[in-house]
Amino acid sequence: MNTPETLVLRSRDVRELLPVDDCIAAVEAAFLSHERGEAPPPAVLGVRCGEGGFHVKAAVLSPGLAFFAAKLNANFPANPERFGLPTIQGVVALCDARDGRLLALMDSIEITRLRTGAATAVAARHLARPESSALTMYGCGRQGRVQVESLCRVLPIRRVWTYDLRPEASAQLCRELSDLGTVTAEPADQGAIGARARESDVIVTCTSARRFILSRQEVRPGTFIAAVGADDAGKQELEPELMAASTVVADLLDQCAQIGDLHHAIAAGAMRRDDVHAELGEVLAGTRAGRSSADEITVFDSTGTALQDVAAAAVVYQRAVLEGRGIPVAMGD
Repeated sequence: MNTPETLVLRSRDVRELLPVDDCIAAVEAAFLSHERGEAPPPAVLGVRCGEGGFHVKAAVLSPGLAFFAAKLNANFPANPERFGLPTIQGVVALCDARDGRLLALMDSIEITRLRTGAATAVAARHLARPESSALTMYGCGRQGRVQVESLCRVLPIRRVWTYDLRPEASAQLCRELSDLGTVTAEPADQGAIGARARESDVIVTCTSARRFILSRQEVRPGTFIAAVGADDAGKQELEPELMAASTVVADLLDQCAQIGDLHHAIAAGAMRRDDVHAELGEVLAGTRAGRSSADEITVFDSTGTALQDVAAAAVVYQRAVLEGRGIPVAMGD
């Protein structure tokens, strides 16, 4: 019996094989496929460990070529300062969902970074005001640039304010954004960030905060908010009263009710599960409306789903095969 080979793909491979526009298209298609019931529901497992934790997210992508992906991510927020390591590290295992073959093992940092930015762009296309041009970015780690870059693909973003507990990270992101050539980026300190948020059309929160960092008073009517950082039950970025005053769209309702900012709003008694307007797939399919008025505050509760992982990983793998990229390894004897 022949031993099938598995492609090992590094972060550079993922980055070069998955342009932002293509990732946005793949993620949008995956949410639509889920809404149509074309694959079983994705699954998630989380385990706390010391000052961080691990989670496993898994999903199947179909129709057409059927892929299964399981992503194992470690999330240790103190890593950059204590050990000089990334906060998030891990691997994506991509399999053929028809016969179980392990097709590829690939770096999960780039997959996570790209697909998370892509989901924000997909949501913004339907939930932000089309003329939105000013953005405040809370959290300037690896996710910061791709969030801005992805939003620039769907909105006329021209002004960006950045904020991070580490001022050097905020300044670095501004320098990186200058490479885009289309936005003016400026760091904001803790004393100014609330005022900058109130001037913004779009706000992205992408932090490891354990208590809300954005309140109702810091958000003006008509703002679109992408709450990206709360990907386990211990994280929170949005004040429950802000959630309650907004039109909330979940990436996956069950998951957001367990680990997202929705989880905290429900626990605080500010919202019920039934108060959520829609899942993103419903908005994309047209079964629920997106933004309905210019003054509406809209929130995308983005906990991150395996639908996004498998969609992005499938694109990377198919292109790697076509271009002869990656290291083939026979995992069996």
